[in-house]
Amino acid sequence: MRHRIAGRKLSRLTSHRLSMYHNLVADLLKHEKIKTTEPKAKEVKGIAEKMITLGKDGSLASRRRASVVIGDKKVVDKLFDELAKRYADRNGGYVRLLKVGNRPGDGASMSIMELVQ
Repeated sequence: MRHRIAGRKLSRLTSHRLSMYHNLVADLLKHEKIKTTEPKAKEVKGIAEKMITLGKDGSLASRRRASVVIGDKKVVDKLFDELAKRYADRNGGYVRLLKVGNRPGDGASMSIMELVQ
């Protein structure tokens, strides 16, 4: 029984899984819309929303914490300059998940993640 165990393993090692999450968050913030599998999207949604909340804080410590996850300086700058201003008056709910059906090759359920306007 998996009582009180949160998160999905996605058949990956911890380091690979965390790198994948960080890359998906960076791509979402860079392109503002990505297509991925539904379990990955559900896991990444919380991380992305935390990054936008850090961007709204705007402090140096928040910028450093965000750069650990995102890794790309241009995306971090976009987060703190553009996205923080866009969501200044919004209390959460920055990311939308839209189910788009199954992938033809293996039948995996796919979702589109996009930032709410």
